[in-house]
Amino acid sequence: MAESLVLERENNIEKKTLKQFLRNKEVQKKLLLITFLFIPTVMLLSFIIYPALKLVYISLTDWNGISESYNFIGFENFKTLFTSKSLWTTLKANSIYFTLHFLLIPVELYIAFLLDRFIKGSEFFKSIFFMPYIINGVAVAYMFSFLYSSEDGVLNAALELMKMSKIGWLSDPEIVNYSLAGVSLWRFTGMPIILFLAGLQSIPKDMLEAAVIDGASVFQQFSKIIMPNMKTVTSIVLFLNARGALMVFDIPFVMTSGGPKESSATFALNLVKIAFEFENFGLAASMAIVLIVMILLLSKLQDRLLNMKG
Repeated sequence: MAESLVLERENNIEKKTLKQFLRNKEVQKKLLLITFLFIPTVMLLSFIIYPALKLVYISLTDWNGISESYNFIGFENFKTLFTSKSLWTTLKANSIYFTLHFLLIPVELYIAFLLDRFIKGSEFFKSIFFMPYIINGVAVAYMFSFLYSSEDGVLNAALELMKMSKIGWLSDPEIVNYSLAGVSLWRFTGMPIILFLAGLQSIPKDMLEAAVIDGASVFQQFSKIIMPNMKTVTSIVLFLNARGALMVFDIPFVMTSGGPKESSATFALNLVKIAFEFENFGLAASMAIVLIVMILLLSKLQDRLLNMKG
């Protein structure tokens, strides 16, 4: 009986101590912080850190995607990648996408400037420009495949009406990448326009009004006020351009499958073919790592060119 009373008192003391501990504000803050950070941390480890480490491990093996065992071969996949000319020629196709998107940036900025300053009902036009971006990429590719068709395509039909010869938009190795890049431009141009428009609308109107009062021309407003305040947005647009150009896959995959004669094969398309057609997941993993490094290097380079900090 005495022992049970002692145990009961000890339990009561422990409960009181626990309550006092939980009522402590500092403890409550820490518990709340841990609770909110637990799920994001688990997701970060599960969907980013672990897959990244697994990717590095696979790149050091000759895994075929099916076998349960991994044969460790060291850096052989990276040696193969850097000594194979055929793997790097695909970057020529990527460079066309990058160059055309890069050259269109001033046009996108000018369109955003017009929507912000001079065009009424800009909400309607924003929807029009942004609509292609949200359309499924495969649907866009099939639509343009019909337009580019050598036999009954709309573009060649228009050329015939003008008494001009047909063009092999997707069958001529010299122009196929420009045709596919045109599809990419149509689909993705809306996003930079919306980003530039958001950047323009974030600039305080007082600054522009003061510049107008001081007699600044539109060009002076653009070069002295707008552009310096658009560095962050420009950096984002350039990063999306570089990332998108290096990761082009769906448009050439659906429209040409890399043809004719592999002339439209991009780095990402080649990566997928090596993994799933040739069952060389180790080499594909090493290509994925190189792709990530190239994107990071381009991002760092553009930040240096724009004098971005961080």
